[in-house]
Amino acid sequence: MLRYLWVLSLSYYVNINELPDSIGKIKTLHYVNISFTGIRRLPDSICKLCNLQTLNLSGCKDLVVLPRDMWKLINLRHLDITGTRIMEMPMQLGRLKCLQTLTKFVINKYNGSSIGELGKLINLRGTLSILELQIVKSHVDALNACLKDRKYIEELVLEWNPNGINISDDQRTVIDSLKPHTNLKSISINYYGGQNFPDWVGHNSFSNITSIRLYMCNNCCRLPSLGQLPSLRDLSIIGLDEGVTVGPEFYCIGSCSTKSFGALEFLRFENMLNWVIWFPFGVENEGGAFPYLKELYVDKCPKMVEGLPIHLPSLVKLVIHDCPQLRASPPKVSALCELELIDCNEALIRELSIPLNGMQKLTVEGFFALKSLPEGITNFDSCLHDLRIWCCSSLMSLPEGYLPPTLKTLWISHCKSLELPMHLDYSSLEKLWLHGCDSLSSFPLNLFPKLYNITFWECNNLESLTVLEPHDHDLMTLRMGISDCPSFVSFPKGGLRAPNLTSFWVDNCKSLRSLPDKMHELLPSLQYLYIENCPEVVSFPEGGLPSSLISIYIRGCDKLVTSRMGWGLKKLHSLRLLENSGKSEDVDSFPATTLPYLYISKFQNLRSLDKKGLQHLTSLKQLWIYDCPKLKCMPEDGLPASLSILEVSDCPLLKKQWQKRKGKEWWLPLALVATSSAAGVPAAGSKKHSSVRTMIIAGESEDVKSFPEAELLPISLTSLRICGFPKMKYLDKKGIRHFTSLEELQIHDCPKLKCMPEDRLLASLSILKIKN
Repeated sequence: MLRYLWVLSLSYYVNINELPDSIGKIKTLHYVNISFTGIRRLPDSICKLCNLQTLNLSGCKDLVVLPRDMWKLINLRHLDITGTRIMEMPMQLGRLKCLQTLTKFVINKYNGSSIGELGKLINLRGTLSILELQIVKSHVDALNACLKDRKYIEELVLEWNPNGINISDDQRTVIDSLKPHTNLKSISINYYGGQNFPDWVGHNSFSNITSIRLYMCNNCCRLPSLGQLPSLRDLSIIGLDEGVTVGPEFYCIGSCSTKSFGALEFLRFENMLNWVIWFPFGVENEGGAFPYLKELYVDKCPKMVEGLPIHLPSLVKLVIHDCPQLRASPPKVSALCELELIDCNEALIRELSIPLNGMQKLTVEGFFALKSLPEGITNFDSCLHDLRIWCCSSLMSLPEGYLPPTLKTLWISHCKSLELPMHLDYSSLEKLWLHGCDSLSSFPLNLFPKLYNITFWECNNLESLTVLEPHDHDLMTLRMGISDCPSFVSFPKGGLRAPNLTSFWVDNCKSLRSLPDKMHELLPSLQYLYIENCPEVVSFPEGGLPSSLISIYIRGCDKLVTSRMGWGLKKLHSLRLLENSGKSEDVDSFPATTLPYLYISKFQNLRSLDKKGLQHLTSLKQLWIYDCPKLKCMPEDGLPASLSILEVSDCPLLKKQWQKRKGKEWWLPLALVATSSAAGVPAAGSKKHSSVRTMIIAGESEDVKSFPEAELLPISLTSLRICGFPKMKYLDKKGIRHFTSLEELQIHDCPKLKCMPEDRLLASLSILKIKN
């Protein structure tokens, strides 16, 4: 049937862990893609596909070995093993003369192809990673790889084992012999253990190189001369532990005819544990290097003291992180838009002399002794629109005078002493996030008239939101949240005048007793209401909730749940979802007639669902019941006729009832029974329940040997999932034919299932998934 197949693609089918041996019979296959699947091994028969040109195994993280006879795939052009755990290459790989793409070559000391096999693959191009290079002991073997002749390879990774000790002296000759062709565009050298890099790294003959990454070469004490590479745009140097200085050799050797790092746009130094000084380029440090550098990152350089370049005319973003000894002034840059100073010496921010007129985003973090911010950010001409202040525990106030009129976003976190001056103009702010600001006891909302997003989190002493009189203007707020504020007790008297508010959440406010007044009038746009762990909230405000509400989440508010009959849910005609969690014993009715979705969870004492209460939910489509350990019975006369999905889990007593009542008809109208507790197969009259489309039958019943029987399930099913039946051996062919509209069939975790219907499955079936 498949003998003329040219293309087979099973990409991202994660449940596939092997291919059948019969794949070797499909001689016409040219393209096989099984990337990002669960494949553990390839059948040896795949080596019989003499016409195969592309084999994509990328992302197969469980694949550890390739078939031994891969060399027989004489027409193979592309082999992608990126993201696999392959530890050796098959023998005689060099016989694949047509091979153009080989993403990874792993050297193995005991088995597989040696590095010399690469020299026979004369058509290689694109990206190549050579791993486990510590195994190569001879520079002759390295020369046999002939990398210098591979002019179409654009990206090269040379990697040693990170767990190895200092490599021997002859390894320098090995890396010398791995010199690539000068057409190379990108190179990464990872875990190299030598003390010096080879001369070819940084040689100006590599005029096409745009990206270099030197990663965890911990024994190297000096950097290669990289400044003379005319096309280099991206440079990352990470983990050179022995490097103490960055000096003249870094820029160029001898006289440079062009500006050093003349094309570089991105530069990162990270984890340079012994780096002390960055020496400038030239005597005056006034140009000549980095003319087009846009982003500079200096990260985790704990001993660095001085030497940041001063003249960086194109710098847009500067990040200095975890450099506690650095005292040098940041560069003088007029184009700088974003500055991050994180866990650094306080002198660095005190000496901040950068013209801040063009600054758009400033992040200051981890200056624990800092009491005030630099005055430059209050410049009226400033373009600052995003200010983030984190973990400055001694900071007492924002800058004196005024905030920039352009400021849109203000984030303040763990600044326990910080106060918000009443006299500052906050009228430009649109986003405000206050976290761990313990000095804050009340918050005057009317000082922030344009806020559309405001969040209070872990402000332990915050007691109230207020509105200073007189106040005649509505708030612009769209989203408001108050989380983990244990002292919070009140909203503004008379309610929140926020006609545009759409999302409102309050959680872990243990002292709060009531929600804002007049919510039904003052919050006409509210759609999402989330209240969690507010145990003292007794009821919703007088007048009820806004009719615009779509979703209500209530968790851990037992007093509020007790008063649910007064919630006025019947008036909420837009309400689509109600989620209710708590410990109340008497949850047995939900007074709403239009609710389509209902979650009930974590009611530790809930014993039953009242049939009358649920029958009132005439529009209920989906019902979820989670973690109700004492729930042991469902309504005898059934659930609402409109119900199409029921999901139940972690209700152990209910499981026992189902085991005893196998075949009872209380779950006739269900379209889904997805539960870790279900133990039997439901009886459902197919004619009576013709609207059912989806069903999942899951459980641990020892009685089910075959499934499904024709009379049990509705013929209207388009999707059926069967899972968790340990003794089910086969599918009943008559039962399967019963589902003439079935489009999707999934069978999971049925370990004794050994046969499918012998003749054929349904013509309507388009998806079949079988797992475990």
